[in-house]
Amino acid sequence: MKPFGIPAKPANKLASIKLPHSDNRTPEMLAAYFTSILKKLPSYQPIVIVCVGTDRSTGDSLGPLVGSNLKKRGNHSYSLYGTLDEPVHAINLADTLTTIGDSHRQPFIVAIDACLGQVSSVGSIQVGHGPLKPGAGVNKDLPAVGDIHVTGIVNVGGFMEYFVLQNTRLSLVMNMSDVIASSLHQALYTVRHVSPTSALMSE
Repeated sequence: MKPFGIPAKPANKLASIKLPHSDNRTPEMLAAYFTSILKKLPSYQPIVIVCVGTDRSTGDSLGPLVGSNLKKRGNHSYSLYGTLDEPVHAINLADTLTTIGDSHRQPFIVAIDACLGQVSSVGSIQVGHGPLKPGAGVNKDLPAVGDIHVTGIVNVGGFMEYFVLQNTRLSLVMNMSDVIASSLHQALYTVRHVSPTSALMSE
């Protein structure tokens, strides 16, 4: 299945990054990375953030936690899909992508999801060009989504993936979601210059 989103241009692509969420420099570095990508978009191109996951599994709740965190910040410069109240998960992902396609013309999609990895990488946040493949770590065949992807490595992969996700520390997932949301919010505000205050003033 063709990835949902606009194919990224091969020129001027930044190399993917992988940063520990616990490093004090990570939020600033992530925000700068997001900004460098988003500032290249035409001002008229809609930005859509898709946070994939479910609150029924601690490890897989990273996406919805990021979505709810962003929603509370109230930035009006993008469209958001996937929160704790209205998660985007395996059952409704395809329908959500159809809705996005019907509602937005050529959107630039930022896809966010949890993943499993090596022991040394647990707690790291990865950002790169191209789509993510939700459910790949637990052998689910779901549509690929995103022009860029953000993944948080929440636990160790390779065996009993469902059990591992269910037994991931909530503290880790929440801390990672805070870093991702704050960095992305800062980048979006820098690029699109829209905040709750400015939106209210313009009404």
